[in-house]
Amino acid sequence: MKRILLTVEYEGTAYAGWQRQLNALSVQQVLEEKLSAACGHPVTVTGSSRTDAGVHALDQRVHFDTDCTIPPDKFPFILNNLLPADIRVQEGREVPAAFHARFLSAGKTYTYRILNRRHGSALRRNTFWHVPVPLAAAPAEEALRFLIGTHDFSAFQAAGGAAKTTVRTLSEARLAVRDEEWILTVTGNAFLYNMVRIIAGTVVEIGLGKRAPDAFDRAFSSLNRLELGMTAPAHGLELTRVYYPEKAFLDPESLRWHDPEEDVPCFD
Repeated sequence: MKRILLTVEYEGTAYAGWQRQLNALSVQQVLEEKLSAACGHPVTVTGSSRTDAGVHALDQRVHFDTDCTIPPDKFPFILNNLLPADIRVQEGREVPAAFHARFLSAGKTYTYRILNRRHGSALRRNTFWHVPVPLAAAPAEEALRFLIGTHDFSAFQAAGGAAKTTVRTLSEARLAVRDEEWILTVTGNAFLYNMVRIIAGTVVEIGLGKRAPDAFDRAFSSLNRLELGMTAPAHGLELTRVYYPEKAFLDPESLRWHDPEEDVPCFD
C-alpha cells in the first residue's frame, strides 16, 4: 500500500459541502467514487478541511491509501477524465505512510469575495457575495488590523461549533479593493466554525457604517457574538491554500498530530 496526496480544486455550488453525507451529494463522495473506479478497489479519502455547502476550494488536500499501479503524478490525468467539470485534481504525489492531510496541516489561507455594485453579476454569482449598497473601504481596512496576532476568537464562532479551544493566531487579514471587487484574505493557524464568514459579514457592516472600526477589538474584550456582524453567505468563500511544515513530507512521525478545527497546531 502507498499513501497518495492529491491537490483538489472545486466549485462548491452543486454540493452539500466537502464531507460525505447520507442524503446529499458531497465533493468527497464524488471523488471517492471516481477514485474507486480508477483504482479498482474501494477508496476512502481524508481531506484537509471540511468546507460547508456552497464553499469553494482552490487547494483542498486529500490523502488516500491504494495498492493500484497508477503512478502518483498520473492521477490528475485519469481522474479529470472521470470527474464532473466543477471538480479538478491539480496534483498527485506519494507521501509517507504517516502523513495526514488534516492532522498535520500548519495553517490555511481563506479568501472571501464581495461584489460591491448596484446590480449583480451573471458570471460571478456563485463566487462573490453581491452587496448592492456602496461600501467604505477605509474603516474596513482599519478594522482588520485588530485581527492580527493571537486572540480568543470565541465571539467569531457560529452556533454548533465545538472546538476545545477558541484561541487562534492570524498572521494575515487583508482587504484588496479592485474597483467593484472586495477581496478579503485571511491566513491563520486554525479557524473556528464559520469564523471567516463572520469576519466577512462584519467587514461589510463596518463598510456600511453599521458598526465601528473597533468592532473586532470589542469582540475580543467581551467575547460576545453580538458585537460582530452577520455570517456572510457561503458562496463567497474559498479555501485558497493549506500549509504543511516540510517535515510532514519527510518525517511526519516526528510531528505532533492535532485536529486543526479543535486544537491549536504545533509548528515544528
